[in-house]
Amino acid sequence: MKALVYHGPGSKAWQDVPDPTILRPTDAIVRIDTTTICGTDLHILKGDVPAVTDGRILGHEGVGTITEVGPGVQSMAVGDRVIISCVSACGTCAFCRRGLYAHCLADEGAPGLGWILGHLIDGTQAEYVRVPFADSSLHKLPDGVDDATAVMLSDILPTGFEIGVRYGKVSPGDVVAVIGAGPVGLASIATAALGGPSRVIAVDLDANRLEQARHFGATDTVRSSESDWREQLLGMTDGLGVDVAIEAVGIPATFTMCTQIVRPGGHVANVGVHGSPVELALQDLWIHDITITTGLVSTSTTPMLLRLVAQHKLPAGAFATHSFDLDEIEEAYDVFSRAAETKALKVVLTR
Repeated sequence: MKALVYHGPGSKAWQDVPDPTILRPTDAIVRIDTTTICGTDLHILKGDVPAVTDGRILGHEGVGTITEVGPGVQSMAVGDRVIISCVSACGTCAFCRRGLYAHCLADEGAPGLGWILGHLIDGTQAEYVRVPFADSSLHKLPDGVDDATAVMLSDILPTGFEIGVRYGKVSPGDVVAVIGAGPVGLASIATAALGGPSRVIAVDLDANRLEQARHFGATDTVRSSESDWREQLLGMTDGLGVDVAIEAVGIPATFTMCTQIVRPGGHVANVGVHGSPVELALQDLWIHDITITTGLVSTSTTPMLLRLVAQHKLPAGAFATHSFDLDEIEEAYDVFSRAAETKALKVVLTR
């Protein structure tokens, strides 16, 4: 089969590789019908994720059709159309029983880390993929949900909801600010409505991303390149700050922005993937009763989000801005990596 293979920082190739096989009784082999590219994949190609080694097939998002199952698989069958979760879950360890699949203790990949596809084992940017723990890591797709919509449930929608909205404890009437209107920030904006906020403010440098944010449910936007961005934002509250600040970029400056706009008793929910230390002004924050949360998505809410998507309650399909054939994946990477220029949100690749 063909797959996109990582060959060290800055190097990748769409090349022939062996077909995946069943290694454990709970495995399934899935033919990839649709996949996409994540910002994390770009971090890997920059060398920011040293655990990804030469020869690894990239990708952790996908929708496909099961072609083979191991003898221990009980709820999935050959021919099922499924969403592949970005996080693998054995379903039985101490963390999985708490719904913290991100910290699955199984020895597939590395104990304590559920993100293994395209990271510690071969991933989904390929014609076929082996999925461990098929019963708890795959989700059957209902009729009426197309692939381009369903693939957004592999990662960005549950990430934006679980780590941004749920951890931020968005509640009825809250004022929410989302710093960073990339795909995951937009997913936080889209799913924030489930908590009933009164306002959702998108903050970004890019005017196109702010325009997109309104389509996903933002009530207000602030251009962070403007010198009075903070005053603009506080003017949309009662002057005391927002109830929830969601960080969806992953750099020190945007995390600091969140701590500068949250009100006493509020929440800062960090969604962004940070590669550098962040200075925490605890000498100022300790007295403000601020709650700061972090996390890696567990995808425990995927079934709930899928039901909402199936009933057209969430605009999941709107994330797909560019389409390519699977064997055009290197061109798709180029388009996705130049998102400010190409206005790409998510690129969708189909077989």
